[in-house]
Amino acid sequence: MLSIKKHHLEHSVKLSYEIYSCSSYTAPYQPRNIMEDKPSDQSSRWSSKSNDQMQYVLINLDSMAIVHSITFGKYHKEHICNLKQFKVYGGLTPNNMIELLHSGLRNNSRSETFRLKHRTNQVLLPCQYIKIVPLAAYGPDFNFSIWYIELKGIQSPEIVQQVYLDYIKFRENEAIRLCLKHFRQRNYLDAFNALQSKTKTLLEDPFITELYEQIVSNGDFQMAEDTMINAAEKGLFEEYIRNCPYNYIWKKIEATDACGDSPCTRGGHQMCIDVEAGQIYLLGGWDGNNNLADFWSYDINTKKWNRISHNTREQGGPGPRSNHKICLDHIMKRIYVFGRFIGRGSRANANFNSDFYSYDIINNKWIKLCDNTALVGGPSLIYDHQMCIDSEAQMIYVFGGRTVHPDTEPFTYSGLYSYNIRSDEWKLIRPNDESNSDYVPLKSRIGHSMLLDQNEKLLFIIGGDRDNTFLNDFLIYDIKAGLVHELIADYATHEDHDSVFTQRTTFDIDTQEFYVLSGLKDKRDKRSQAIKNSFWVYDLRLDKWTKIYQSEAYGTQYWESDETIEPRPRYAHQMVYDNVHKVQYVFGGRAVETDVLKQQRLDDFWELHLVRPKSEDLLRRIQFQIRKQKFREMCYEGDTVKALKYLQVQLGQVVDHSIEAESAEFRELTSYLFHKVEDKASSSFNLRTELFENLLEFFPNTMKQPKDSLIDLVKIE
Repeated sequence: MLSIKKHHLEHSVKLSYEIYSCSSYTAPYQPRNIMEDKPSDQSSRWSSKSNDQMQYVLINLDSMAIVHSITFGKYHKEHICNLKQFKVYGGLTPNNMIELLHSGLRNNSRSETFRLKHRTNQVLLPCQYIKIVPLAAYGPDFNFSIWYIELKGIQSPEIVQQVYLDYIKFRENEAIRLCLKHFRQRNYLDAFNALQSKTKTLLEDPFITELYEQIVSNGDFQMAEDTMINAAEKGLFEEYIRNCPYNYIWKKIEATDACGDSPCTRGGHQMCIDVEAGQIYLLGGWDGNNNLADFWSYDINTKKWNRISHNTREQGGPGPRSNHKICLDHIMKRIYVFGRFIGRGSRANANFNSDFYSYDIINNKWIKLCDNTALVGGPSLIYDHQMCIDSEAQMIYVFGGRTVHPDTEPFTYSGLYSYNIRSDEWKLIRPNDESNSDYVPLKSRIGHSMLLDQNEKLLFIIGGDRDNTFLNDFLIYDIKAGLVHELIADYATHEDHDSVFTQRTTFDIDTQEFYVLSGLKDKRDKRSQAIKNSFWVYDLRLDKWTKIYQSEAYGTQYWESDETIEPRPRYAHQMVYDNVHKVQYVFGGRAVETDVLKQQRLDDFWELHLVRPKSEDLLRRIQFQIRKQKFREMCYEGDTVKALKYLQVQLGQVVDHSIEAESAEFRELTSYLFHKVEDKASSSFNLRTELFENLLEFFPNTMKQPKDSLIDLVKIE
């Protein structure tokens, strides 16, 4: 998916358009006003005559294009008529359009860009028309306003023409497949065979056709079971499993070292994980009175802490610090430490050198790589930045953070840097806020997340804070191309995904999923209700956010009791991820008691397991469905003794009685022993077809018949 996006970025341009039509407008707020960006002009907007959901603006592009993104400009200050919710449609004609986006705008003055759906069923979507449909304004009784619209995409004639031809061919092919599906469902086999022979069009993957023959044509249920087992072994159920919702399991880790000690309460600490060695490392933090310099490791296998050092400075390592960053080189077995925070009251006589350290895990040795990176082309002293390492390339990337200097005002931010471990060289890749008309700006920030896809050489930057303003963007920095791509303009608009500060994010390079544990809803508001820990998963391949977990507003008594089965809401915590065993680890942070406005630092340690069905779970469900149909047909044959034995033994083996609905269905099957059927052949065909189509849900969409129905496409005027 990303390789396609990167290719298209090279051809993406601003698209010219005209207003084709609109539902209504209030003079002088005509729809053509959205073609010019005049944020200071209160009249430069389209405004509808009413606020029902029949309102729209229809745009006609100068020429057909693949539309990648839409940008909404806004008034220079918040406005009650801004679109809280809207949809965008696209198509080749005004009367045949598909939904490209369903989202909403923030009620502020900043323009927002959204990525539009431009691909379906592995086919790119050419558009001539774009339709914007407002659904809700910020004022419930106010009409809708759109201030400015900019569209970007591919308009190169040679590319678009080929996409158009491919799209038309795809639609023709889908029409034939819908007919084939209809004929087979109705048992019109002569028509089915004639159409397939004439067009040479396959309804589905041959593997699925074989399954159809086994179930519907031949009633060979044992062979059908064997085929489904084969499908599981081939990994054909992986797409289905990926779309199943996660279940979560929190487990509190009660661990100490040999002396009965464990890391004390703290926030602003740092953690990293060596998955191969099964070790989690924890360094420093703030205990409420002092910065810490202790250094710990946690053995995942033995479930024991080990205090490597009481004070790393005494071993030639970094001094006490918080709000720093560490990262682990899993190949060379080294940990790198960079940055620290100096409180405003401690800056008068402070050392502002930006020191840089590495820790040799194998030899238990600290090395001071640089006394002040600012003097050798690296960042100045910063805090609340992010740091990632590409172990294979031996490169470290540092982005964002506030600089620490004697003058506490104004805030200054650091850019994007790289550090070449082999050559010991720093390089400034992007200065703070460098941007021009050809690139998406890379705005420096604090409190963000940054993850690295080591295979694709991509940095993912999520959210953060800039001058006490939340940033809800989701950016990709292409290291090879040196380009920034805006993946999601505002991830907080997805369902109830609040904008948060100090969220903690991990990344699974295999599944291409991001795991986000939220922190403060508003970093200036440290009341208990501002801390609402929720756990989200963003699937990059599916472009889908899913909320897995959210803490409830329990009282202090619950959180401090032994009955607690989940971590209390917090911020300034740390989270690392074991991508092999699929486990998240969370330690410490700061909580706010719900009864009084009192902040409390934590020393609890948790692991989070996310669970989806396994292939063997699906196979049991599949066997239950197949054997249920075989039992029905045995009942039709009239041998009730044989059918009853099959029900008790073969069917009983694959029933999960812990699932109430399934257990009840199993018990109700006994009614078939006394069920009389007049037309056995017709009844068997219909039930077998139903079974076959139920089993299709486990297969990838690319393998099976179309989801739509031919009958549903018939319009009655």
